[in-house]
Amino acid sequence: MGAADMFTTRFSEWTWQNILVRITFALALGIVIGIDRGVKRRGGGARTTITVCLGSAMVMLMEQYLEAIYPERLDISRIAAQVISGVGFLGAGSILVSGHQIKGLTSAASIWTCACIGLAVGIGFLDGAVILTAVWLLGVHMAPWIERKVYRYSRYLTLYIEVEDGKAITHVSRQLKEDNCLVDSFHVDKPKAKGQHFQIVATFRMPPKINREEYLGILHKLKGVLFVDEI
Repeated sequence: MGAADMFTTRFSEWTWQNILVRITFALALGIVIGIDRGVKRRGGGARTTITVCLGSAMVMLMEQYLEAIYPERLDISRIAAQVISGVGFLGAGSILVSGHQIKGLTSAASIWTCACIGLAVGIGFLDGAVILTAVWLLGVHMAPWIERKVYRYSRYLTLYIEVEDGKAITHVSRQLKEDNCLVDSFHVDKPKAKGQHFQIVATFRMPPKINREEYLGILHKLKGVLFVDEI
């Protein structure tokens, strides 16, 4: 079965009507992705995704135009490859590192995916772009629900803990050892200014008989421990 049998190719023809349809689709799909990000107060809102999707679509329109004007003189995939790699730098700008937490990875990936959708629309692969948009939105909305179901049974914890002094660090470390927790990492940040506290980020595996919520309470009751939260 060829591509023509699976997807429509009528929007791939070089006509002004098809150009208008492609640009409109790029605008609509960019809005859908951007609004989805904006509703959840995430980076990469509608203005960003519209701009990326339209710009990518224009790149593919330009490539098809150049191929029509200069046949057999241009590799039509070359500029598209540059867009995909270049948008990666744009997405990297939305990634923020705060302490030991990394935020913005999904936003960066969304921007990159939006560029790919724009490229597909620009070349006339409209049904593929629509299917990808629908599947992507379904996936990002289902993933948190699946993660909650799976992580509920996970014995691994990553905790952010604030303590008063070095003695409290020893108390936390000793408690983990006494409870037979398998520690993967135990990172301590010293206070950089007066009035700040020591910060611990620990990743460990709890024994099967220990309850997650109860164990956070146990650690919080240790002498010198000010704050405990799961990352």
